[in-house]
Amino acid sequence: MNNSPTNHLNQVHLARRWNLSPRTLERWRWLNQGPRYLKIGGRVVYRLEDVEAFENEVAHQPEAVGAK
Repeated sequence: MNNSPTNHLNQVHLARRWNLSPRTLERWRWLNQGPRYLKIGGRVVYRLEDVEAFENEVAHQPEAVGAK
């Protein structure tokens, strides 16, 4: 039994994490958008560190009230 943490997500798991359709992730790959991914033996996987980096990149910081 392997007790190491999962460092990769497949397309279905990432789609569930973000509440997206797996087809959206396919389209993003086709358009060269979204997080970095690996293609290993015909399978697409996303490294957790790349997913988290993408989440940080697209995160929006709310503007303070009254700030200009």
